[in-house]
Amino acid sequence: MKWSWKIGRFSGIDLKIHATFAIIILWVIYNHIIAGDDLRTTVESLIFVLTIFTCVILHEFGHALTAKKYGIKTLDIILLPIGGVARLERMPEDPKQELWVTLAGPAVNVLIAFIIFLILFLTGSPIPLVNTDFFTDSFLANLMALNIILVVFNMLPAFPMDGGRVLRALLALRMEYAKSTKIASKIGKAMAILFGIIGLFSNPFLVFIAAFVWFGANQEEKMLKMKYSGKPYNPDNLIYTDLKTLSPNDPIAKAVNLTLSGSKQDFPVVALGRIVGVLRKDDLMDALSRGNINFLVKDVMRTDLK
Repeated sequence: MKWSWKIGRFSGIDLKIHATFAIIILWVIYNHIIAGDDLRTTVESLIFVLTIFTCVILHEFGHALTAKKYGIKTLDIILLPIGGVARLERMPEDPKQELWVTLAGPAVNVLIAFIIFLILFLTGSPIPLVNTDFFTDSFLANLMALNIILVVFNMLPAFPMDGGRVLRALLALRMEYAKSTKIASKIGKAMAILFGIIGLFSNPFLVFIAAFVWFGANQEEKMLKMKYSGKPYNPDNLIYTDLKTLSPNDPIAKAVNLTLSGSKQDFPVVALGRIVGVLRKDDLMDALSRGNINFLVKDVMRTDLK
């Protein structure tokens, strides 16, 4: 991705930061200046934000390292203002594998929140979800709360976010992969519209997320079309097995009746259990145009077909 710089490497995966990440830093500083806060408060907020994004990085490595178990490489992990993106070379085609790869990210945040919960519990500190205020003045308590929010938000069915990918994987267990992707993409776009509307009237940051979800769903659809447009079809999905056959001595009137009843318009001609020719629609129409309904199939069938 353009305008991205490498800041580290772990387990063979490059960690990069995008230039637009500066937006979140400037946004935090701007809000503290407007509020009239001192330098210490501003720095503490920046440290908290960077800690949250450290959790986001761990989230993305959860995806990447799980994918690695299935032989799928990760091109890199990129930090953006709206979160992180682990760019896998491909998603697993096995729905069960995709499910595990997708769930591995939120599972990391659940583990982080659980570890913080144990620390707060053992030290007798205020614990989010137990006290009245979800957010407290405690650094760890706020960090736990944000990790819980990350899990809940990521699991919304807004494809290609984690929740949308989980939905696609579950659908793919019961239907074709292409169809499940289309359904998940449509739901993702609907969620993007919802994010955009809410963002316009409350938090403008949701508008950025809405754009990410919308364009991400579009990109997935394009990749799906590219993938299947050049993919050879399985002959088993193309051949007809419920065909009506004719005998060489059948009158062509029988073929006319079969055609009018909705059967296919080309008929194999079988004698003694062996295909000896084919009666095609064009040949049938030519015989009828000559006005003789009493022609036999053997008089108009083709025998020179491979």
